[in-house]
Amino acid sequence: MATTSLHDKPLPPGTMGLPFIGEPPRLLDLGFLMAQYEKYGPIWKTRVLGRDIAVFMGPEANRFVLQTGAKYFSWRDGWPPTFKELLGESLFVQDGEEHRQKRRLIMPAFHRQALHNYLDTMDTIAQRYVKKWASTGTFRWLEQNKQYTFEVASTLLTGSQPGDDIERLSKLFVTLTRGFVTVPLRWPWTPYGQALAARQELLTYIDAAIDNRRANPTHDALSLLVQTRDEDGQALSNAELQAQTLLMLFAGHETSASMLTSLVMILYQNPQVLEKARIEQAELGIGGQMTMEHLRQMPYLDMVLKEVERMYPPVPAGFRGVVESFEFNGYHVPKGWTALYPINAAHRDPAIYTDPNTFDPERFSPERNESNVPFSLVGFGGGARVCVGYAFAQMEMKILLSYLLRHFEWGLVEGQNLKMVYRPTLMPKDGMQVRFQRR
Repeated sequence: MATTSLHDKPLPPGTMGLPFIGEPPRLLDLGFLMAQYEKYGPIWKTRVLGRDIAVFMGPEANRFVLQTGAKYFSWRDGWPPTFKELLGESLFVQDGEEHRQKRRLIMPAFHRQALHNYLDTMDTIAQRYVKKWASTGTFRWLEQNKQYTFEVASTLLTGSQPGDDIERLSKLFVTLTRGFVTVPLRWPWTPYGQALAARQELLTYIDAAIDNRRANPTHDALSLLVQTRDEDGQALSNAELQAQTLLMLFAGHETSASMLTSLVMILYQNPQVLEKARIEQAELGIGGQMTMEHLRQMPYLDMVLKEVERMYPPVPAGFRGVVESFEFNGYHVPKGWTALYPINAAHRDPAIYTDPNTFDPERFSPERNESNVPFSLVGFGGGARVCVGYAFAQMEMKILLSYLLRHFEWGLVEGQNLKMVYRPTLMPKDGMQVRFQRR
């Protein structure tokens, strides 16, 4: 009996638009994505700017891309060249054994004992920021959250000191990230040219941090990378250290700042949720410094964080290059295509989440447990490449939120544009101007 080869399978359903050009770039349009999902199911095809794309949607599709079918995909080949140039040859674009090796080097800096060691410093930084905000009164919270999360990341991961120019360095990262989603024109006055210049300034700062860690090794992530040796006894090159450190600083603050900004906005807009979160904090009776035991006793805040991750994932989608043809759900996806899994659309799947467009932290309660379907909540990835700093990010957010909920209140300034846009992480268009005061 004749067997059917992979290449006899049909391509995924969908349309490819005009020859060479393809269709309008609508892959960040949630309404469009959900309509396509309803029409075609967990896999469909499109072409954008001449690139053939297989779009994977829903928990089983996420599982295939992130876990069971991972061998068919490459991170390096999936992301636009701007990401690779601006972030360098870092963990972000490494595949296979190279990625596993470098990840093992960084992981100890995010293990439980390391997090215990970070607690007091995170607490001190959080206290300083909330006091500053109370004295300032009115400010744009997105910018301030970026400074807070950058200071936490740079202090604990690379050993920066309080005297370092955190505000300037944080703004350099803002300029750098704008380059991810712009035309790569290199003239100094273009956004991409400015992003390259910001990258160079950040590398100068990182070089000084590397020199400091060579002279004064500690237990932070940069010290581990500086001290590590391969099987032949060779240390990482300066270029490798630069790339991994730049990624740690970027990943260690950009997504957390996005999520914190979404969170304080949605809390204000949902006063019943805000009040319930305040009651939980008050019942803990936290008098002085935060402890790990305090952080473990915040189940409602954990649910709120999950619901913010679901409704406002900092990153809209994941990209992969297809390095080997494969079959999924009866369809053939050719080598050379790009695979994309839209995170924001997966999180609005009505087959998983009740009233998916409603903010409802209780969906993550033990009684309802709507996220019990594997790979239905993937704001921080999944499988072997789940975000290495996920617990770090949760901890810095919970510490800050505990102070906000116990001691402060805030309101949104009228007349601003709070439409959520990806640049490249999710943020309110006008940066979210607030009035902030002590309760």
